This record gives sequence, structure tokens and C-alpha cells, in this order.
Amino acid sequence: MRTLTSALAMTAALFASAAAEPTDVSVRVIAKGAKFVGTGMGGVRIVLRDAQTDAILAEGVTAGGTGDTRRIMTDGLNRKDARWTPGAAQFTARLDLSAPTKVRVEATGPLAQAQAAVSVTSEQWVVPGHPIVGGDAWLLELPGFAVDILSPAAHSAASGEIKIEANVVLMCGCGVSPGGLWDADGYEIKALIYRDGVEAGEVPLGYAGTTSRFEGAFAPDKTGVHRIVVVAYDEETGNTGLDETTVIVR
Repeated sequence: MRTLTSALAMTAALFASAAAEPTDVSVRVIAKGAKFVGTGMGGVRIVLRDAQTDAILAEGVTAGGTGDTRRIMTDGLNRKDARWTPGAAQFTARLDLSAPTKVRVEATGPLAQAQAAVSVTSEQWVVPGHPIVGGDAWLLELPGFAVDILSPAAHSAASGEIKIEANVVLMCGCGVSPGGLWDADGYEIKALIYRDGVEAGEVPLGYAGTTSRFEGAFAPDKTGVHRIVVVAYDEETGNTGLDETTVIVR
């Protein structure tokens, strides 16, 4: 009886395998208000799951460029026009499906800026033999800024005036500057200061003369551990990002 059961199970598995149809799915991730998130920012980790069983169907990382700036940002595209162009970042998986499957995609990135990485998810049905590769394929939007504090160094000792320097880009790595395509004049960029866990003021950061670089300074009036949180915010899009560090004022 056990032998018969095993044989039946193997036969069923073979039939299921034979019925499975390879179906390509391309996942593309675009930064909110900007371009595709690809190799230059470490890519975005993609996990495709069966939404009903949570089983992983495929996983990988988006790779490629940020795409055609003019097409994405300035061309008057119609509703069905794709922003994606060949060479722009994507992750493509071939799923072996034997029946229509509700698929969940989880996207986490940018991987090269761990402090900025966020996750977004989406679900849709995938039918065997009906690939999702045309146009923008399966497109997800990644909100936020990647903020990277350059100075002061973490857990450094300081006295007197403390200079704060930060690099601020969109999640695709696109640079910002006053009057630029991504106009820093419309962003609020500042450092929030906490001393020994208590709010101790804030410092506006101004453009430092180089794309994406911002700076400011403050002079602590008391000793203690100072936590510095640099925040970037775009009221128009809602994009928000931050990074933080600490200095010990003696």
C-alpha cells in the first residue's frame, strides 16, 4: 500500500510539472518623483511569493540603469506609454505556474543605502502563459530620500562648533540642487539635535555648492551625547528621508 501511495504521488507530481507553463514576470522599481532604482544604488531586492501560501516563487535584485531622464521626467507621456526603456533597471523571473496564481511582490531598497531602505509590496494575478513584461510591466514606486551624513563621524568627540555635512539624493541616486530638475529649493533639509535624549534645537542645512551636498553648524552650550538627525522633506511629493549620527561633547 505504501509503495502504491508513493507511486501515485510521484505520478501526480509529474502531471503537475508537465502542466506547469513558464511565465515571465518583470518587476521594475521607480523612485517617487524620479527614475528607476538600479545598480548604481545597489538595486532593490525583489521577492515574488504565492500570496495564498506565502511560498517564495522567485527572488533577486534589480539591475540596470536609471533610465531615460527626458522620457521619464519631461516627455508628455500618454496613459499607456511606458517610462521604462531597454537598459533601465529591472528584475525578471520565469515562474512555472500550473494555474492562475495571486502573486505578491516585495521590494526593499536601495540596498547600497541601508539607512534609507524601505519596503513596498503589491499583489496581482498571474495567469500561466501570460507574461508580464510589456510596457512598464510590474511597476512599483519607492518613496523617500537617501540621506547620508558625511560629518561629524559617528561617536566622535567634539568641542566648540560642530559642522554638519550631508548628501541628499532621490532613491534612484538622482542628485538635487537649487533650480535643478530635482529642485532643492522646494525641499526642507535640516538637522534635529537631541542632547542626552532631550530635544535641543534644530539647524537648517543650506546648499554647499556641490550637487546633493548640504551643510550647517551648531555650537553646543552643554556637554553630553548629542544625537544629530538630518531630515530631508519634499512637501510637494511627500518624499522624506533621514540619517543620524552621534557626537560626544566634552
